[in-house]
Amino acid sequence: MPPSPRGTFVHEAPILVTGGAGFIGSALVRHLVLERGIPVVTVDALTYAGHLTSLGHAARSPLHTFEHGDIANAASVEGLFVRHRPRAVIHLAAESHVDRSIDGPAAFVHSNVVGTFTLLEQATRYWNARPSDGRRDFRFVHVSTDEVFGALDAAGTFTTASPYRPTSPYAASKAASDHFARAWRQTYGLPVIVTNCSNNYGPYQYPDKLIPLVIRKALAGDAIPVYGTGRQVRDWVHVEDHVRGLVAALERGTPGATYLFGGATERTNLDVVHAICDAVDAIASDGGTRRRLVTHVADRPGHDFRYAVDASRTTAALDWTPQRAFAQALPETVAWYAANRAWVTEVMGDRYDESRLGLGAAA
Repeated sequence: MPPSPRGTFVHEAPILVTGGAGFIGSALVRHLVLERGIPVVTVDALTYAGHLTSLGHAARSPLHTFEHGDIANAASVEGLFVRHRPRAVIHLAAESHVDRSIDGPAAFVHSNVVGTFTLLEQATRYWNARPSDGRRDFRFVHVSTDEVFGALDAAGTFTTASPYRPTSPYAASKAASDHFARAWRQTYGLPVIVTNCSNNYGPYQYPDKLIPLVIRKALAGDAIPVYGTGRQVRDWVHVEDHVRGLVAALERGTPGATYLFGGATERTNLDVVHAICDAVDAIASDGGTRRRLVTHVADRPGHDFRYAVDASRTTAALDWTPQRAFAQALPETVAWYAANRAWVTEVMGDRYDESRLGLGAAA
């Protein structure tokens, strides 16, 4: 479908985006509504990491509808399909913080496993009741993580053939949801597409994740915690690149296929922290050297050593490549958080006091 003019109302069935008030979800909603002119129904439980302010101008667009609800509630989900008759689902709703999954895994089973099962079940009932052309064109895009594959050594990359070896409660819950999504494709024929992505970064990420947390600490001049040696390696993809990939998977992907999205930007956690410190130094103009704030703390239990994604098959299949270079986009992300401290303060509220998470029994 060609893009529509910005702000023009399009009379067509909407896309249902679960978790649309979260980090990646809100970026997707903003892209669909403001850049593509596509109607969207955002579904979000508005837990600690979901905030309507993250939707920006999209929240006030006539193309946008918000529904507050829990995707694990079957009656609520059934009502969404009855009321809105979506032409597709992009499923991002999930608990997503590894540290929080160590401290409280039950919430991850509820949202990521039971929630995904419930959504798949109701989507299948809705899809089966549609006319033939509606069944043919419908898509269910299930969005997941590269953490389901476990840890890599110093060499190699994750591919669609990589075995599942989740090591955290979060990764295990997402692995289960991936298996449910593929099972619904195989058993019931639901046109499911699965995506797995590397670490995302960019504006509107909740400040308990590595990059926004370090930015906040560096801006405040507080001690910056680094787990263990900080030598763990992650591949980083900008959230806007990931969102473009999700739309490409929706529009050009093949049901039953899996697409991997990565930024081809491997960095150690310590390298990322140092780059953030340098970017804050550059905008602070106070002569400070924020690398001195780095403080090594006890490592996370079961901390995976390395993640890296081979997205070459996705590039070939969807004509997608990451556009945002980390060296430029990371300082831009730092500048965004520096300019939007009020948003950070608002979303943190009394929900997160920056205390250490994820030590489990060691706490």
